[in-house]
Amino acid sequence: MHRQILQDKLSQHSPIDETEALMLLDILEFVAQHKNCFDHTLSIGHITGSAWIVDQERSHALLTHHRKLDRWLQLGGHSDGESNTLEVALREAFEESGIEEIRAVSEEVFDVDVHLIPARKDEPDHYHYDIRFLLEADRNAPLVVSEESNELAWVPLDEIETLASDASIQRMLRKTRELKY
Repeated sequence: MHRQILQDKLSQHSPIDETEALMLLDILEFVAQHKNCFDHTLSIGHITGSAWIVDQERSHALLTHHRKLDRWLQLGGHSDGESNTLEVALREAFEESGIEEIRAVSEEVFDVDVHLIPARKDEPDHYHYDIRFLLEADRNAPLVVSEESNELAWVPLDEIETLASDASIQRMLRKTRELKY
């Protein structure tokens, strides 16, 4: 039962392109096959929740320079058993930014992505089946860099491409520019 809410949200998601559509199918299959899909201990992969945080003007997005991956990314992380992926995204957004007032623009899934996480000394390489939500925060709120990051920055949408060339970041950027709300 705990997977049904996510499966319902995913079945209502409209991918922007063929790449995202294929990843959506991968995630749906993964969730259907693994009752423990939200557990970090599932060594082949697990569901993660991410926060694509924009300001009220939709002119900037908050990015983190991830310490372990050495790349600029959206905020987010492991579900740690929590099946409400929107709550995971909100929790991770707060933990990784220190911003106390972050709100979901919509409860709908904003984007999905499947990506390989490289092996580390204590865990094998595995996949993150990432469920991403559009969140909003005040760009003037104080930021607190967590131990997971080297830096946090509100980046103008027009400058994101120079910092983050990752295809999934570019896809969320494209979606942000097309927002109707």
